[in-house]
Amino acid sequence: QVRLVESGGGLVQAGDSLRLSCAASGFTLSNYAMGWFRQAPGKEREFVASISWGGGSTYYADAVKGRFTISRDNAKSSVFLQMNILKPEDTALYYCAAAASVYTTVVHTISQFGSWGQGTQVTVSS
Repeated sequence: QVRLVESGGGLVQAGDSLRLSCAASGFTLSNYAMGWFRQAPGKEREFVASISWGGGSTYYADAVKGRFTISRDNAKSSVFLQMNILKPEDTALYYCAAAASVYTTVVHTISQFGSWGQGTQVTVSS
């Protein structure tokens, strides 16, 4: 059974940093591209970042490019999202997701992901 568990969220001030973690189990993480999405109250879920199955390619939403970094540690079955220079508009519930198909490289739409975690809340105060 595929399971994704996010952690690391919290309440921070603008300009601070947070590192989100996603613990994966029930599947071979190294075969799948992984991503992070977020959903703010009253808004649709949106793409934040993704990393290819081999880890050689990463993609970011324009809103976070240069501030957020996605990484993976297949040996620890984990994916991370380092978030720096946080802004109030980054406030959202952050979700970890696994690609629906193995060995994919470019993934950034919700339909390309097949498994989701429950989310971890990030709140950035001004």
